[in-house]
This record gives sequence, C-alpha cells and structure tokens, in this order.
Amino acid sequence: MLEPLRIGIVGCGNISGIYFQNGAKFRPLEVVACADLDLDRAKAKAAEHGVAKALTTDALLADPEVELVLNLTVPNAHHAVAKAALEAGKHVYNEKPLSIARADGKELLDLAKSKGLLVGCAPDTFLGAGIQTCRRVIDSGMIGEPIAAEGFMLCHGHESWHPSPEFYYEKGGGPMFDMGPYYLTALVNLVGPMKRVAASARITFPTRTITSQPKRGKVVTVETPTHLSCLIEFANGAVGTVITSFDVWGHKLPNIQVHGTEGSMLVPDPNGFGGQVLVTKPGDRDWREIPLVNGYPDNGRGLGVMDMAYAIRTGRPHRASGDLAYHVLDAFHAFHESSDTGRFVDLAGLGERPAALPETVAPADLGS
Repeated sequence: MLEPLRIGIVGCGNISGIYFQNGAKFRPLEVVACADLDLDRAKAKAAEHGVAKALTTDALLADPEVELVLNLTVPNAHHAVAKAALEAGKHVYNEKPLSIARADGKELLDLAKSKGLLVGCAPDTFLGAGIQTCRRVIDSGMIGEPIAAEGFMLCHGHESWHPSPEFYYEKGGGPMFDMGPYYLTALVNLVGPMKRVAASARITFPTRTITSQPKRGKVVTVETPTHLSCLIEFANGAVGTVITSFDVWGHKLPNIQVHGTEGSMLVPDPNGFGGQVLVTKPGDRDWREIPLVNGYPDNGRGLGVMDMAYAIRTGRPHRASGDLAYHVLDAFHAFHESSDTGRFVDLAGLGERPAALPETVAPADLGS
C-alpha cells in the first residue's frame, strides 16, 4: 500500500467541504492542515473534519509535513498561492481556473518543472462515471470517428442567488472563465486537443443588480463578456461549437453532444460526475441509454488530487494536469482575442488528451 500523500488545504470557503470529506476517504490522501485568511474559519473546518492543524497560509506553506497544497482560494489568488507553494517545494493542485492571466499559468508550469514538482488543476469531473462512460463509447468506436461536438452553458447569471457574485462580472470572470473549464476539459478528454479557435462575444447588460442577500440592491459594473459564441477546430480535424452565457433567460439545448461517423452521443452535465449517457446510431428509432462504467457517479471532487497522489508516488502521469488546465486557459483568452480581432487564434497545443480510467475502478482507489 502506498504511503498517504499529506495535503494542506488553503482556502476554507464553501467549496472546501467536499474536498475535506473526500480527502478523508480517498486513498492515498491525508489532509494534515488547513489555512484561511480568516483563521477562525480554518479552525472551525479543522474541528469539523478532524484535521490536526489550522494555520495561517504562510505557516502551512512552511510546514514540512505538507507535501501538496490544495489551493481553494478565489481565482484572483490562484497564481500567487500556487507560486508560493511551488517556491516552498510543495506540489500544488488549484481549483479552476489554473490562473487568470495566461502568462501566470505558464509561469506556474515552468516553475514546477524547474523544481521537479507537479501542478494539477480542477475540474476533475471528467474523471467521473458519466464522462468516463462517454470516453469509453468513443474509444470503443461505437459512434465512429468524432467529427463534431457542441456544448451549451446558458443561464442568466448568479446575482439572484450567490451571496457575493461580483467576481463573476469582473475581468477574469464571465461564463467562460466560470463554467468553460468544465465544458472544454470534457471536450478535450472526449475529442482531443484543440488547434485553433474563433469567437464572437458581447456584454449585453452593462450593470447587474444583486437581488440575493446580504448584498441585495448593490449595482455591479460588468467588465467581461457575458455571452460568447465560440468555434473550435480540434487537432484531429473535428469541429466544435461552444456557447456560454449569463444573458439567457431559458433554453432547451443539451449540455454536450458529440457526433461521429457512425452515431451521435448525448453527454451529461460536465459539472457533475454521473448523469445519463445516450447514444443513437443508424437504424435506431430513438436514443438508447449506455450503462455507466464502474467508478464515481456521485460528487467526487478531489478525484484529480487522488489521481495526482498516485502519480507522485508511482511516477506515472496525472490526468487533471496543469498542462491540460493551461490548454483550456489558453483557449479562454484566445476566444476573447478572436472576438476583439475578428480572426482565428492558434493555441499553444497539448500533447495528448488524458488517459482514460481503467474499466474497473474501485471506490476510493485510482491506482492505474
């Protein structure tokens, strides 16, 4: 049995709860410390989840027991905290996105490489049973060679329910930076790396009024596009369309569809780990459901950290990698640049899509 990888969590906000829970049950992980700008909040999380140490961020980064920093801070802090962790000799796994600025993401990858450390990044939902089943459909040739894909994430924003929705409308926010990681990561996992992109984007409403508590009535200036229609050319020749929006009141579009030379597939919500996988082929009267592969149909946030732990202990590649996250981040910026210039934008590229999980993945185990 592998020695547990000792984890320090930085950022004890709402999303941290599921990471604490899964960190206690996924092998080979052990959460040994946590930190937050509000030390009392870190102490409360430590007490709730039986974590031995609640520290300041600086103290956690200096703690020799911590081998990997799980960075759950707000997006604007992802780069600074991750860089400090790498400089302290720790592996790091960021919540999405890898960073806000493209150059900052590249700096993290280069720094990690120079120090012999690994960078990982959410989302890891593509490791769930839903997307992994879709991956198996494609890899088995069930729908033939992928030739096209579409993804749709449309809603009317978060100011009606989120307690602090301002950052969704700041630079580095918007529907693409917020939800695009789930969609593009899933598409790269299913179809393959992206080659070049084009897009048209707009800000529909120059201000947003918060109607949720406790900031009800506050007016937010919108600094980033809130509706983007994007075209993707994949390296294998497939063509994709992705639309993300905070401007739409309602729709009946699917989450993701992938079309092959011998059939089409409906992909479940890439923001979840399970869901229904449907396929139709020539001669079928309707869509038929494909049973989910063994694995993780429930909330498995932290799967990417667990997979990374095995990578660190055994030397194999990890799936929710910094390289994958940077490829997606590169596309986000390219979409905005394309909209500004009216041209296709080439991407830096990605060597290969992540390896599929083995067919028989036991609960709390990602050893292969």
